[in-house]
Amino acid sequence: MVELTAIIQNRMGMHMRPADQIVRTASKYDSTIKLIKDGVGVNAKSILGVLMLEAGKGSEITIQADGVDEQDAVDAIKELIDNKFYEE
Repeated sequence: MVELTAIIQNRMGMHMRPADQIVRTASKYDSTIKLIKDGVGVNAKSILGVLMLEAGKGSEITIQADGVDEQDAVDAIKELIDNKFYEE
């Protein structure tokens, strides 16, 4: 299992477009991928789950993956978050 922490940096936080980007990215990988915020973990391949986190700007998110491509999956999602979902 691989785990990384990232801070949501884009101005509007995790609204529909960033959530969709995370789901599309996570769905490319075979690993089980979870996002965790404030002790609540959700499936990163579920749009409703990702939106349920209500992750605003400054929120700390843990990206956790388990499977054959776990490192690649975590790195790809962290890159999205670190680059502010390419919105700014």
